[in-house]
Amino acid sequence: MLIGKIHTARLTSCELDYEGSMEIDADILKEAGILPYEKILVVNRNNGERLETYAIPGPGGSKVFCLNGPAAHKGKTGDTVTIMTFASLPEEDAVKVQPKIVVLNANNDIVERKGRKPGY
Repeated sequence: MLIGKIHTARLTSCELDYEGSMEIDADILKEAGILPYEKILVVNRNNGERLETYAIPGPGGSKVFCLNGPAAHKGKTGDTVTIMTFASLPEEDAVKVQPKIVVLNANNDIVERKGRKPGY
């Protein structure tokens, strides 16, 4: 089940000389229900690349989205990405899940919050 999603984030940088991961504004992580160091799936709208890494919190309010280490090869500054987290749950728990989804604009401002209501 989808648990958290950040939709249409813009990469602010890509840093090859780093140990790995993706740095994400801590305030936006919280809004999307993504925990620091949680495994994430990153999908790049510009080039179709998909990668798994983990989220590291960047300064709150910075609007930072930075691919680090080898992941930096999967995008470039300005690319639009979607970041998702998932959980495997039995059906009786899955129907209760209310994913936190935030949609960002070109400046990485949250412009919409949405998610499925439980039970359908």
